[in-house]
Amino acid sequence: MQRYRILAAAVVMQMCLGATYAWSVFVEPLRQSTGLLQGAVQLPFTMFYFAFPLTMIFAGAWLPRLGPRRCAVAGGLLFGCGWLVAGWGHLHFGWTVLGIGLIAGVGVGSAYIVPIATCIRWFPAHKGLVTGVAVAGFGGGAALVSQAGAWLMAAQGGTPFWAFRVLGVIFLVLVTGAGMFMRNPSGGSDAGAVQYDWRQVVRQPAFQMLYLAMVCGLAAGFAVNANLKSLTPHVTAGLGVTAVGLFAIANAAGRLGWGWLFDRLDGRTTLGANLIAQAAVLLLAPWILATANGLLFFALLTGFNYGGVLVLYASSVAQRWGSAAVGRVYGLLFSANIPAAVAPMAAGHLFDTFGTFTPAFWGIAALIVLAALRLIKAS
Repeated sequence: MQRYRILAAAVVMQMCLGATYAWSVFVEPLRQSTGLLQGAVQLPFTMFYFAFPLTMIFAGAWLPRLGPRRCAVAGGLLFGCGWLVAGWGHLHFGWTVLGIGLIAGVGVGSAYIVPIATCIRWFPAHKGLVTGVAVAGFGGGAALVSQAGAWLMAAQGGTPFWAFRVLGVIFLVLVTGAGMFMRNPSGGSDAGAVQYDWRQVVRQPAFQMLYLAMVCGLAAGFAVNANLKSLTPHVTAGLGVTAVGLFAIANAAGRLGWGWLFDRLDGRTTLGANLIAQAAVLLLAPWILATANGLLFFALLTGFNYGGVLVLYASSVAQRWGSAAVGRVYGLLFSANIPAAVAPMAAGHLFDTFGTFTPAFWGIAALIVLAALRLIKAS
């Protein structure tokens, strides 16, 4: 039963670590509190997705030396403290950028890979599904955070900065507590496993193909998620919160669904299907978003497809390079978040200029199609 306790702890960890997916709930209150424009208030979100993957590059190397428990607890402490620091944003918005963007980003980067690499070792015959379960909380937890954040700001009459402080305390307790359960199975040492040098890995065509596809898939999810409540003029406060929650739930379901498919289909086929599905939804966005209910449908579709990005590539690494290399190789691959993190701010600035997100969505869809064509050509 120990591996199931570890899997449950992994889900709890990821539910907290994925809190930044609920960022769009805080965007409008932050705009009202600070007077900043749509693009500017996305800076903490964008900074987070620079610090998070950049830290993961190093975390993959730290994990074999420090062990999963130490990495998880250290990451939890940084993550919770980051949200507490963000609560000082009422003094200057730079504190929110520092807290959620940098400190929390480093914390998630230190802890995120732990439950993935650990659970794959405990369930080696079900890499896709167990990765989906382990990281489902990262998307699904945002549904709870979005509701909690909206409640703290509305029913309790709090500011977004007060909500950041309350959530920070909760994250400190839950992530560090769940992190204490993380350990590798007996005989799970890396001794004898192939040790990949990062220069050797990044030169491989397989890695480069996965990297390009992951950048495009992440950019699509980021651009939608961070701006979700602003995608259509028909949005009311309640509808916007519902859309954020639906995106998060669909995100979690997508991780399970796409992970299940990965275990049953050829990995490259599943990746190609995910890319095509993402591009199709973005191209149809102007028509889907024509009504208020269309926003909810759009949130479900984009959330489900985006959920696949965070499971298919980790599973592909385990399949291609071996389970023992997940920490190191997936840490490198996860740096795809860095170029993709530009998408929310770029989409926000295009919206400020044109009054619509269509140019941003169609541009990202074109990039996804190019990545899918390269994937098909490689096969």
